[in-house]
Amino acid sequence: MATAERDYYEVLGVGRDAGDSELKKAFRSLARQVHPDVSDAPDAEERFKEVVEAYEVLSNSETRELYDRYGHTGLRSGGFRPSQSDFGNLADLFSAFFGDDLFTTTVRGRGGRGADIGAEVEIELVEAAKGVKQEVPFQVAVPCSRCGGDGVEPGTDVKTCPTCDGMGRIQHISRSAFGEFIRTQACPECGGRGQLVEHPCEECEGAGQVLEERRLEVDIPPGIHDGQRIRLSGEGHTGLPGGRAGDVYVRVHVRPDPRFVREGDDIFSTIALTMTQAALGTRVTVPTLDGEEDLDFEAGTQPNHLRVLRGKGMPVLQGFGRGDHRVLVNVAIPHQLTDEQRDVLKRFEESAAEDTYRPDEGFFEKLKSAFR
Repeated sequence: MATAERDYYEVLGVGRDAGDSELKKAFRSLARQVHPDVSDAPDAEERFKEVVEAYEVLSNSETRELYDRYGHTGLRSGGFRPSQSDFGNLADLFSAFFGDDLFTTTVRGRGGRGADIGAEVEIELVEAAKGVKQEVPFQVAVPCSRCGGDGVEPGTDVKTCPTCDGMGRIQHISRSAFGEFIRTQACPECGGRGQLVEHPCEECEGAGQVLEERRLEVDIPPGIHDGQRIRLSGEGHTGLPGGRAGDVYVRVHVRPDPRFVREGDDIFSTIALTMTQAALGTRVTVPTLDGEEDLDFEAGTQPNHLRVLRGKGMPVLQGFGRGDHRVLVNVAIPHQLTDEQRDVLKRFEESAAEDTYRPDEGFFEKLKSAFR
């Protein structure tokens, strides 16, 4: 029995005077919600068992009377044990309790959906910034042209499966104190087709499908991130007769660009200035996603100075605007000096005043922002 002994009327959400039709309606509604085939809740199986147990008790006049008078203790004293039947799906469940199968008309004759296909494509970071059309090759299952997809060699016949009499399903019936329990499954003889193929198609060996090379042009949107997937609906493997084709999921890989580092929609890069360029000021050319751009650096530019190029980063995927491009300045210090150069630097150092190396206000704030 359910570990938490809740009131069975409360479990089904009905009053204590509920009739058979009201109990049946409540049970069907709840079973559709909490059955493990439908619900993703971690306690779906336990809740389902609780609902089944409640209906078992209240739908039987003898156990219901016993429960109304003595509760759970009375049921246990009377020898009641909940059904341990394993209902494979909702169709089996309703057959067991109501003697009908609400899903029979939709399951039979409906083809299975085709399988999905995974493909991959690799692009450059600049292409990811601008968007690009890329041709993607893959293999896809399509109906066999020789047999038309039924897997039967042309000119030959099929026969009705004797195990299931062409129904494609077989039923197992078990009996308990609470009635008959019917479990339905695909016929193992014919695999659920209802027919036996004695002469399979020579082209597809009875599968009804063959593999075909296909290439599709995929629109990769601006701003896509590495590892994201693009879904091409209905371009996957062909389904069984009556079923729709599967989908193609294209995983996009964005190659690392040695010039840039991407963080979300922002782009980071570095620029190296010589000691004299930083001290005297200079104009340098830096690479951006839109091409090269000239930047002016004023005299006295400090190491770790951060230049922000607004709107020069990656486009916002499926949105508006672009991120920023942040350029971090690295000041190169010479490793080797000639005697003449050394003398020049010494004279410069001797002439330096107190304000020569005065730090900029907010230096540490700029430094921290470079590493955010």
